[in-house]
This record gives sequence, C-alpha cells and structure tokens, in this order.
Amino acid sequence: MATTDSCVSVSPYFEIQPGQASAFRAICEKYVSWSSREPGCLYYGFSFHGDLAHCREGFTNAEALLAHIENLRPILHEMGEVSTLVRIEVHGTEAELAKLREPLAGMHPQWFVLEFGYRK
Repeated sequence: MATTDSCVSVSPYFEIQPGQASAFRAICEKYVSWSSREPGCLYYGFSFHGDLAHCREGFTNAEALLAHIENLRPILHEMGEVSTLVRIEVHGTEAELAKLREPLAGMHPQWFVLEFGYRK
C-alpha cells in the first residue's frame, strides 16, 4: 500500500548550553509564534528532556518546509547562540524529500522515506 501523504516532518534535537535554559525557552516561544502564522505549518512545538530539546515540526509538503525556513531566517541564528544542533531527521515521501535534499544538505540530516501510511 503506497501513501498519498505529502506531509514532511522535521525533528531537530538541540543540546542547550549550561545556564541557557531560560534563553532557549524564550527563543522557542518566539519560533512557535512566528511559525503559527504559516499556512503550510501543520504543527510545531518543543519538548524537553533535561538539557536536550526536540522540535516537533510538520508541514503540508516540501515547499511549506522551505517557506518555513525562509520565514524564520531572520531569527534562525538565535537558537545556535544558546544551543548546539546534535541531530536532525527529515521524514516524508521520496518525492517530497527529493525537493529538500539539496537545500538542507548543509544540515546533514538523516532522511527517512515514508513508504506506508495515511493522513486524515
């Protein structure tokens, strides 16, 4: 059973620098606020395990993810000032991932190809 789901999800993991938890959380609030205005953003939020943070992101398709990156471009550097990106995963169908491989190559993500599933 193939999927017709074009959704792309992204899972970056950040290690928060010592003493920067409050600053990191303030940046998270800003990112959530900015992302909430994007029509192609299905969900966006942060979860925590000690000094490790995970951003749970979902977009209607690859184009919506690229639009999200453009939307946050003016403030993307802020996260890097108080944390280190330790891992990033990108999930989606091969057709959608193909549109992202070149633009996201510098982030060195793990690519997960969606082969089975559905979306309501």
